Amino acid sequence: MPNPILPLLALGILGIILILLIIGVVIFFFIFWILMIVDAATRKFKSDTDKVVWILIIVFLHIIGALIYYFVIKRGNKR
Repeated sequence: MPNPILPLLALGILGIILILLIIGVVIFFFIFWILMIVDAATRKFKSDTDKVVWILIIVFLHIIGALIYYFVIKRGNKR
């Protein structure tokens, strides 16, 4: 049975740092995505249809939808 640690050792320290960095970015974007879904679900919109549309945009477009929501709605209200 091959040892699963050996391929990681072959990457070297920079490869391991790169893998950890990628994992960190993925976790950050996942948390951001969840926070935007929660914000859209709890925010008061002019109509319930707006709320449903934004939640569907975030869910189906994933991080792109969350970024669109952040810049159009969440950040747009701070001005």
